[in-house]
Amino acid sequence: MNEQHPDNPALGQAAEGAFRAGFVAIVGRPNVGKSTLLNRLIGQKISIVSSKAQTTRHRVTGILTEAGAQFVFVDTPGFQTHHRNALNRSMNRTVSQVLADVDLVFFVIEAGRFTDDDRKVLSVIPESSSVILVINKVDQLKDKTRLLPFIDQVRQARDFTEIVPLSAEKGRHVDELVKAATPLLPLGTPLYEEDEVTDRSERFLASEFLREKLFRLLGDELPYGIAVEIEKFEVEGNLRRIHAAVIVDKPGHKSMVIGRGGEKLKRISSEARVELEKLFDGKVFLEVWVKVKSGWADDERALKSLGYE
Repeated sequence: MNEQHPDNPALGQAAEGAFRAGFVAIVGRPNVGKSTLLNRLIGQKISIVSSKAQTTRHRVTGILTEAGAQFVFVDTPGFQTHHRNALNRSMNRTVSQVLADVDLVFFVIEAGRFTDDDRKVLSVIPESSSVILVINKVDQLKDKTRLLPFIDQVRQARDFTEIVPLSAEKGRHVDELVKAATPLLPLGTPLYEEDEVTDRSERFLASEFLREKLFRLLGDELPYGIAVEIEKFEVEGNLRRIHAAVIVDKPGHKSMVIGRGGEKLKRISSEARVELEKLFDGKVFLEVWVKVKSGWADDERALKSLGYE
């Protein structure tokens, strides 16, 4: 007789041997919508999003538990084909390490656009990997009759296990991607509790959400050499006290982040605090200042101290 799990049907199915669980890498060149897709898949924002390239610099894990399967999605940095410094090498290492350890790959491209950089990313995926081609942003394709010829063009590049056109931003056909991916996961038991959505710490999420506000509110002014370091993270009941430093590469960048009369930094901090209070479901005290660390993006030791792999 099978053991019943009335509060957790996923564990019940696992006990019956019908459950599937595995790791899925989400890869692609910068700006194809990988983080938006991850957030849509798990139904909540854990991976930061902006229109600027290189927003995602770390691997970010999102967990989706369905009735018969658990997906552990790994959102990777966009594979860098330019800017060869230590930061870019670190980001590319992260992509390669993830690809070596997963059960399935979502290779994400933009509808109507298949570039040399897309081909370079595809070439990094091991030949032995099961790969689902995810054609994102189909809602932005003005001439829908182009989609089928475009699919025929891209499928020449590799023998894809499945091809799923969708819109991560609008949430269209994302459920079809999950449905197509489920039978490709190995049989097994859940790797995480049913209510978990990420294995990343609150400290890490705080640094990422603050970094997103820097990307969004500084726009094209944003210097490439910018990072966030959480210097103190304390929990007092339902209150979190967070002290964060924005790291910039040059003294001139410091005034750019602070803004006239400190207004820019105040707005960045305020908007980050509001999002963090939603994420943590509690009050947040956030103090942010700016520090200059020249050459940090090409300094392996500095990168390790900032949490890069």
